Amino acid sequence: MTVRLSLGHVDTYDSRIATFAHQLGLVGVQLHTPDVLPGRDGFWSLAELRALRERCDGDGLAIDGLENVPLAHFWKVQRGLPGRDEQIENYQRTIRNLAAVGIDLLGYNFLATYVWRTEMSAQGRGGARVTAFDLADVPAGNALAGYRLTPHHPVDEPITADRMWANHQYFLDAVLPVAEEVGVRLALHPDDPPTDEPLGGIARIFTSPDALVRARGQAGGSPSWGLNLCLGTVSEMAGEQSVNEVIDRLGPVIFYVHFRDVRGTVPSFRECFLGEGNFDPARVIRRLDDAGFDGFLIDDHVPAMIGDVDTWGDISSEAYCSRGRAHAIGYLQGVLNGLGLG
Repeated sequence: MTVRLSLGHVDTYDSRIATFAHQLGLVGVQLHTPDVLPGRDGFWSLAELRALRERCDGDGLAIDGLENVPLAHFWKVQRGLPGRDEQIENYQRTIRNLAAVGIDLLGYNFLATYVWRTEMSAQGRGGARVTAFDLADVPAGNALAGYRLTPHHPVDEPITADRMWANHQYFLDAVLPVAEEVGVRLALHPDDPPTDEPLGGIARIFTSPDALVRARGQAGGSPSWGLNLCLGTVSEMAGEQSVNEVIDRLGPVIFYVHFRDVRGTVPSFRECFLGEGNFDPARVIRRLDDAGFDGFLIDDHVPAMIGDVDTWGDISSEAYCSRGRAHAIGYLQGVLNGLGLG
């Protein structure tokens, strides 16, 4: 299998999304906490996963992976609170049910206060709307506070980095044996933004290449653990330097890639169009290929161009099928073809 593109980060799956994928020449889809998987019993059931698989098969699209179970399934696990064992048992059920319908990849994050942005409609190239983060503006709160994966549960007391590392180890120790048993791979998303300053009272731990290598160590060499390489998040660390370091040190366990970029690094950055950010997309794809990566790339966050509904905070299929997204996918298709990888 070679490097390929998948229509990714799809929250709301419908016929419009399927048509958009086919018009772009894509045959696979990656779904992000999809609306068609409510998981009302605390896990993704076999019936709803089977229905999703059959629906995508009927649309002529392979499911390349899923990402992020609903917040209600996981927040106690992240924080290490009473009730996490029940959530972990349900997560194990989700893993088994994924395997039963032939879906072998599940992305997860350990962002206990989720992604932070301090502006959702910053000005990008030509007036395109992009998201931005500035540590100096954090006291005003998270501009993503209304997003469905941003927790609304109060933080009763600060949670330190040491405790977050222990919570992550507890999670891996419980779920990796199940994942190995049934052949499902779990892929960690780095912390966005990767700041060592706690956000919302909870420390962030996956904020550097060294931290991601440490996470691999926590997995103990399990073939079921790997990385969801969010290039934008890793670029927020130290630009192309940190991107290169993660690829070189963790290449064999990169399961898939979020392909986006930013201008600037922590403590201040803003998202941007591909090709105008911190790294050179062609160099990064070549480096991935040289490292033996054979998974898929997804387009992830994109600027909202003229006529587009909104930036990535809007999960509707209307917002998703945008000029900004078509531009990003076309850009990546061109780079892959130019490198002889398309």
